[in-house]
Amino acid sequence: MKWEPEVPRWRQVYAVLEERVADGTYPPGGRLPSAMAICGEFGISQVTAKRVLTELRKSGLAYMEPGIGTFVAPLPEPPSRDS
Repeated sequence: MKWEPEVPRWRQVYAVLEERVADGTYPPGGRLPSAMAICGEFGISQVTAKRVLTELRKSGLAYMEPGIGTFVAPLPEPPSRDS
């Protein structure tokens, strides 16, 4: 990955994972890569990888199952069309 020096690396990795969620690479309910896998793929520190996963959870795109992993959050339910 070519890094943009003016943008924090965690934000750049976050953007990649966010895009993968949006395009279905990681479907709702699917497991996201672990912090160690993110470290290996992007060549970042474990602290930075954990920050990416934390920010995905904060944004509502992911949730954590303690001891199991981090998963893509379910899609929001469409509004009811009852008349």
